[in-house]
Amino acid sequence: MNSLRILFISILISITSCNTKAPKTEEGIKSKSAYTKPFKSELPTIGLLMYDGVLQGEVIATSDVFAKLTKTGEQLFNVVTIAENQTPITTEEGIRIIPDYTFENCPKLTALFIPSAYDMHAQVHNEKIINFIKAKNKETKYMVSNCAGAQLIGKSGIADGHKIVTWIGGGKQLQKDYPNLHVQDDSLITFVEDGKFSSSNGNLASYISALNLLEKMTNPEHREFVESYLYLERLQNWNK
Repeated sequence: MNSLRILFISILISITSCNTKAPKTEEGIKSKSAYTKPFKSELPTIGLLMYDGVLQGEVIATSDVFAKLTKTGEQLFNVVTIAENQTPITTEEGIRIIPDYTFENCPKLTALFIPSAYDMHAQVHNEKIINFIKAKNKETKYMVSNCAGAQLIGKSGIADGHKIVTWIGGGKQLQKDYPNLHVQDDSLITFVEDGKFSSSNGNLASYISALNLLEKMTNPEHREFVESYLYLERLQNWNK
């Protein structure tokens, strides 16, 4: 009898402890999915090109700006990452990111942002990346490069005859490699816009290209709201 009582108590404790360790509440499920923004086909879609070795700050800058909701909590854009395939991308800094879409199933884009890597040789010689950029240029309203992403713009030929800027110190080589581009003096120019094409020095200057386009696609008030949300004024005045 005592043995049966001990066995019953052991089973009861086991069941209780399992339920305590792994609660499956509706509240828990909701909180986990709350970070997922729905893809809304009626909204403009901002595409972020990804590849191994990409500088993650240039990707984050764009998503930081365009993924922000309005003051009233309204979603204005779809922000998606795109790569050659859905194998996780490893950034220069070592963070792994799973792309939302591939070159094959990428939705229609309103704008494509092209970031950079410290070594662009593999990307510049990747025909699939170059062909993707060419194809998306035909449907987008805006094409943006940051830092050495300008090399992919140059290789694709889509911005021949247009102004462009690249990373600080990279302009002379960019002009030599792609003489049809009007490469600006990167020692003086941080950001340049020419028609549907815009470009920046990259790194934190990637926020400039994103904010400039955000204002064009919304209004100055929303840009100011996003800047305040990001505490950019404090970054600018941090040394004072």
